[in-house]
Amino acid sequence: MKTVLAILSTLLVTITASAQDYKSFPMWNPKLPIEQRVNDVVSRLTLEEKVAQMLNATPAIPRLGIPAYDWWNEVLHGVARTPFKTTVFPQAIGMAATWDTTSLFRMADYSALEGRAIYNKAVEQGRTAERYLGLTYWTPNINIFRDPRWGRGQETYGEDPFLTAMLGRAFVRGLQGEDPKYLKAAACAKHFAVHSGPEPSRHSDNFNPAVYDLWDTYLPAFKELIVDANVAGVMCAYNAINNQPCCGNDLLMNDILRKQWKFTGYVTSDCWAIDDFFKYHKTHKDATSSAIDAVVHGTDIECGQTVYKTLVDAVKNGLITEAQLDVSLKRLFTIRYRLGMFDPLSMVKYAQTPASVLESAPHKTHALKMAQQSIVLLKNEKNVLPLSKSIKKIVVVGPNADNSIAVLGNYNGTPSEIVTVLKGIQNKLGSKAEVVYEKAINFTNDTLLVYTDMRKQYSFDGKNGFKAEYFNNKELQGNPVVTQTEETVDHFWQEGSQVVGNLNAYNFSARYTTNYTADKDGFITFEVEADDGYKFSIDDKSVLDAWTRNRWGARTYRLKAEKGKTYKLVLEYWQGEGKANVKLRAGNFEQTNYAALLSKVSDADAIVYVGGISPQLEGEEMRVDYPGFNGGDRTTILLPTVQTELMKKLHSTGKPVVFVMMTGSAIATPWESENIPAIVNAWYGGQSAGTAVADVLFGDYNPAGRLPVTFYKSDNDLPSFLDYGMDGRTYRYFKGEALYPFGHGLSYSTFAYSGLQLPKTITTNKPVTVTVTVKNTGKRDGDEVVQLYVSHQTKSKAPVRALKGFKRISLKAGESKTISFKLTPEELSLVNETTGKYYQPKGNVQISVGGGQPGVKNKTTSNVLSSTMQVL
Repeated sequence: MKTVLAILSTLLVTITASAQDYKSFPMWNPKLPIEQRVNDVVSRLTLEEKVAQMLNATPAIPRLGIPAYDWWNEVLHGVARTPFKTTVFPQAIGMAATWDTTSLFRMADYSALEGRAIYNKAVEQGRTAERYLGLTYWTPNINIFRDPRWGRGQETYGEDPFLTAMLGRAFVRGLQGEDPKYLKAAACAKHFAVHSGPEPSRHSDNFNPAVYDLWDTYLPAFKELIVDANVAGVMCAYNAINNQPCCGNDLLMNDILRKQWKFTGYVTSDCWAIDDFFKYHKTHKDATSSAIDAVVHGTDIECGQTVYKTLVDAVKNGLITEAQLDVSLKRLFTIRYRLGMFDPLSMVKYAQTPASVLESAPHKTHALKMAQQSIVLLKNEKNVLPLSKSIKKIVVVGPNADNSIAVLGNYNGTPSEIVTVLKGIQNKLGSKAEVVYEKAINFTNDTLLVYTDMRKQYSFDGKNGFKAEYFNNKELQGNPVVTQTEETVDHFWQEGSQVVGNLNAYNFSARYTTNYTADKDGFITFEVEADDGYKFSIDDKSVLDAWTRNRWGARTYRLKAEKGKTYKLVLEYWQGEGKANVKLRAGNFEQTNYAALLSKVSDADAIVYVGGISPQLEGEEMRVDYPGFNGGDRTTILLPTVQTELMKKLHSTGKPVVFVMMTGSAIATPWESENIPAIVNAWYGGQSAGTAVADVLFGDYNPAGRLPVTFYKSDNDLPSFLDYGMDGRTYRYFKGEALYPFGHGLSYSTFAYSGLQLPKTITTNKPVTVTVTVKNTGKRDGDEVVQLYVSHQTKSKAPVRALKGFKRISLKAGESKTISFKLTPEELSLVNETTGKYYQPKGNVQISVGGGQPGVKNKTTSNVLSSTMQVL
């Protein structure tokens, strides 16, 4: 016994000494090269520790001093889903509409600073294990928005590979910083590759893109970010390509990414994508074979936490070597070292970033600037816009007029203040004008639930309100961690934010119980709105049950109540990942009283209708039951009929009607474009969207946004959603007439182009300089977006035209500027249909420069100049 105790005592001393001495290991020596330090830390890990470090949520390793860390974080248009208040910029598609790489660089730079401040807080508070507090951001989304029906297209930079590549490069450089040693934050190009819907079938879809389309459309932006912008990470997609899941794809992962592009950064799977190998694609027999194949193909992290755990036994059984895991581990630890996570804080300048940068004045100013820049003036007949500030009465109508959800988009943070369009107009006009607001209709119907204040009719244990119980699991199991009385059920939490006490909004559940006493006979409608799963019961009978992921869904139940009778109400709710939202409201449905509405606008000076769609209808894999929408995608690109019918009624009053459209994608508006005199596309403009819209409507900002996508006339213009061939898609291959073409956008000024200069002949593999002079011929200062398109006059397969240069410039009234573009040989090249290689064809090529595409009329750009150049 004494011998055993002596051995245990010696072992304990050894372990304690090792724990105390880990700082002496090379892995902790900041004077050594990162590669040497990475090799050292990987060599010290056990097999079990190695596998655990290949999951998105990595545990701490105390014996080596390695803190826990979760790789999953989001910064699509500002730091997202964090428990802290952050600056929210316009949704990605809105930022793309700015056509301003400098603004996007600055936005990413500011976002990285806010992310650093949050991470620094997490380190101080010992919270590095929590999701959405790290420095590895799974952004940008540089998939090509090939079809406007895709609900996640709002997260992209549009339909054009060149525009996407340039904006994506600016974002990566702004986010990652320019320090020679340390990354400010780590960007991640996603989803690699050929991924743009449909959402409902994304886990099982297999696409077989032509070699030409793969290299001409789907890969250029990834190549730009990986080869030239040195993006730190890549996320592989859910779907399969050529019958192999993207995260285990020979062509994409091994050949192109690692061999051709020589990518040395890390790759993460999309979340639970490795499960899809055997659950949905059926390309693998089980979790173990899926995990092995993903690792062999260079997927370093499994986001999902389950399948890679089988790698421990796989190594022990000789199915994969530990050395193969080491390859991934070295990539992962290299990123963490480059982020300064293993160096003294004093050495890492970004570690000094203070919390005061969160929502700082420059950041909020830039959020407003980008919202202003993003707004596209689609139509402005008879100079209806700008409106006069001396206006006496204005009526603001529509489902997006006061919708704070819509302006934030998806993958968003939570700012301290959100300005809706209604609030922006009210702030603009102050007490000088009467501003009348009517929601009037929902997005797809004209039957509104008119809410009733029920607080006096809810009681529990003799107290008004609800008994609220909160649990630290999703199953309402065990004792609640907090029980309290709440006046109403009306909650919104970002994931990770504080719910109650020490309970954070992540994988939790709640139960709300009350007794409702009817004050009269008749029907009462209860509405439950929730972001995840819920059950609503009346007198212990379930009447609404959506115990699956729901995402912003609202459901109703109509109860025939008896005066004086008491009904027991129980709402159970669970939240998994992402933002949490749960509300219980009551009232009765009423159809819109159009006569009363038109009476209110009869003496108005102007009507602003704010409609379109919202992230409540389009987004990632979401449940939506409204007509025209499916699983986050759209089944039609037409504006919902109820909105058109309302605008017809408003138009019939003879009052000037302005249509402010919010959307993350192209909407077909044939009647509106023919009849409504002014149409403004405002996207999902971020925290200052309403201020920006008001600035444009009343002429304090001269709009200059340009469409990053084609607005088609109808569904008939679209090929099958499942068809990934590019024929007939986007402005590059669509041969019909668009409602509003890619690159379109009007101004309150006019611009003229002159002096286009370029050589008449060139030889292959030589760059070409193109210059042009632009003059503001209007009476207002304003921005112009100068666009350069290349069109090859060849029998080989080629785009109708392709954007190869753009610059957003500011011009005072009457001012001229000479703009220069330098076209590289690759930008003057085409893609070989068989090999996918770039080649520069001989013959004629047309170069066009102007405020839009050649051959497309634009009332504020007087001309687009074109010249033909011969390649010898």
